Amino acid sequence: MIERKFSILWYGALAAILLFTVIWTLFPMFWMLVTSLKTNLDVFQVPPTILPQDPSLKSYENLIFGSTPIYKYFINSVITSLGTVFISIILATLAGYALSRLRFRFRKAISIGVLVTQMFPLVVLLIPLYLLYVKTHLLNTYIGLILGFTSFSIPFGIWMIKGFVDSVPIEIEEAAMVDGCSRFQAMRMVVLPLILPGIVATGVFAFLDAWNNLLFPLTLVNDISMKTLPPGMILAFGGEFKHDWSGMMAASTIISIPVVVVFILLQRYLVEGLTGGAVKG
Repeated sequence: MIERKFSILWYGALAAILLFTVIWTLFPMFWMLVTSLKTNLDVFQVPPTILPQDPSLKSYENLIFGSTPIYKYFINSVITSLGTVFISIILATLAGYALSRLRFRFRKAISIGVLVTQMFPLVVLLIPLYLLYVKTHLLNTYIGLILGFTSFSIPFGIWMIKGFVDSVPIEIEEAAMVDGCSRFQAMRMVVLPLILPGIVATGVFAFLDAWNNLLFPLTLVNDISMKTLPPGMILAFGGEFKHDWSGMMAASTIISIPVVVVFILLQRYLVEGLTGGAVKG
């Protein structure tokens, strides 16, 4: 077998491409952080400056001590996102396991039906969902937002979990049931530890979908104090004649921290979840 040798020029070109990719990827986050340290006058300076001439933390101080209830929006996003993750993981795990292991009528039709729900754009369902919420008094409630978020995260989670359960040999469960375990015990003690990456990936996607969702809280919540971060930022920093770009970038920096932390802590499980569940299903 002939070993291929690469020239210094090849490694130099590869390093340049990687460096360009890293800069291209991280520059928006760098610009967000830099803009949050500028005043609104510096933001519109021509030509724009890469680094702030007079760095200031005033935008961050306004978020904490100002009149903008950004902390309330943050709490609302945390509550609705964690509630969505909790419900999505439980229901998606049970439904995915049932569609993978149990044999019952219309099982394949239900699987296809779950997949079809992902084909409808979110905006198409807003009007009927709003009318339903009016009848059931779910407007301006945490439960209403959580139910709306989970309605779109559960179908994806079901197919994710189903693919992982399909990849687990059924003989392992049968051996556990021969030893005296019930089906639920076999699922809890044998299958769930093996599909943990898929469960974590499902939770991460549910969290990100709820955290970044704009249309649901913008449409289904009329009370300003119940708004989540995406619509809350529009109301707090956007105006008819002026936009507080520095304040918006400061809020965006703080909002990005939970997402970055979640991704860093669960990166290994997320990668395994994206690759392992595609073996079967």
